[in-house]
Amino acid sequence: MRYLLLILALMAAPLAAQQVPQSAAQMQLSFVPLVKQAAPAVVNIYAKIMSAPQRTPLQSDPFFERFFRDPFSEKPRVQNSLGSGVILSEDGIIVSNYHVVGMATDIRVVLNDRREFSARVLLSDADADLAILKIDAPESLPFLPLRESDGVEVGELTLAIGNPFGVGQTVSSGIVSGLARSGAAGNGGLGYFIQTDAPINPGNSGGALIDIEGRLIGVNTSILTRSGGSNGIGFAIPADLVAAFVAQARAGAAQFERPWAGINGQPVDADMAGPLGLDRPGGIIVSGLHAVSPFLTAGLAVGDVIVSVDGQLVNTPAEMIYRMSVAGSGQTVQVARLRDGQSAEIEVALIGAPDDPPRAQLALDEQSMLPGLTIARVNPALISEMNLPLEATGVVVVDAGPFAPRVGLGTGDLILSVNGVEITHPDEVATVLSGQVRRVQMLIQRGDRRISLRFRV
Repeated sequence: MRYLLLILALMAAPLAAQQVPQSAAQMQLSFVPLVKQAAPAVVNIYAKIMSAPQRTPLQSDPFFERFFRDPFSEKPRVQNSLGSGVILSEDGIIVSNYHVVGMATDIRVVLNDRREFSARVLLSDADADLAILKIDAPESLPFLPLRESDGVEVGELTLAIGNPFGVGQTVSSGIVSGLARSGAAGNGGLGYFIQTDAPINPGNSGGALIDIEGRLIGVNTSILTRSGGSNGIGFAIPADLVAAFVAQARAGAAQFERPWAGINGQPVDADMAGPLGLDRPGGIIVSGLHAVSPFLTAGLAVGDVIVSVDGQLVNTPAEMIYRMSVAGSGQTVQVARLRDGQSAEIEVALIGAPDDPPRAQLALDEQSMLPGLTIARVNPALISEMNLPLEATGVVVVDAGPFAPRVGLGTGDLILSVNGVEITHPDEVATVLSGQVRRVQMLIQRGDRRISLRFRV
């Protein structure tokens, strides 16, 4: 009997420790108040994109064009894009993704209360996949405050709000499952993302990722998937970068000015760490510097390791560019570097890629051997815009036009020499191709390869 009473007492102890709900509010504990607060600031976006007609090589040929002309394929096609957006201010500033509205000719924004407004793009950037829109409403609009992204931690509860598959505004929950994700969202290594397991599907793009206080921590942009549906690995653009876009849009910028590093570098792995004086892998080792790089001006050298920017560790070039973009052109950042085992702090002034020397862009006319070919002199701005090698010089093909591809010349090719003469200016190429010379031998660089082209008229 004594043992039976002891067993019953032990079984009752945990039950006594459990607290019985004391109110209806505790019984209904949920995300309902948070959703009611945040949902009105998330909008649906419908965009129309006019796509250029697709022409086959035979349709582009002057001789065969009349035989293969298709009046239906030559008409521009209208594509409808569906996505989401987030209101960031009471005067109608909205953030969404570039892939939702970047090329749109008509944008309609539908609020949570079903009101519709026409929107215009203030600022957009394909690399960051962000676009800032503006709508004009007769009264103040609900909006989400931005949260500093560096305070976000793995494990925090999150809600993703958007319009997946066009079914209407939908809320899904999850946690922050990763930070500092770069090159993981299928965009070729560009970008810097917050990872979440909150289900995100097509149509969620541009929607809100919020914390439990209703603050925007990121803009949903992409997922990793094999089936096309959500597998619980989604990516959001951090709110700090969104804030930088909004600031430039309000300042009247038409294009986002991303600070230029003028650096080639790679992450420091385990094999590199020891010889570089590091006790663990981390940072970026500098393998190349442009002659006018602000980092070179500040005292950085090839072989140095960049450890942090403004006190935040950086382990990939994308992380470093993100830190610079958040700080903004015209500002300075404190960069921690490691050289020969010795650490030091240097101050780097952030600038846009210099458009100097002048690019002298030139489009060849109908009298040229390659009419429609557009070329320009290489400078840091073109290196950045066209993703050219840091050491690129000479003249670059900005647009190959309809005829240059026939001789093997393509957009992005560097023209190094023509008929044995080094090329430094677009006018030199135009003179050779003016028709006075019948045979042309052109040395070009395409990526890491040098190619010799020979053609005649």
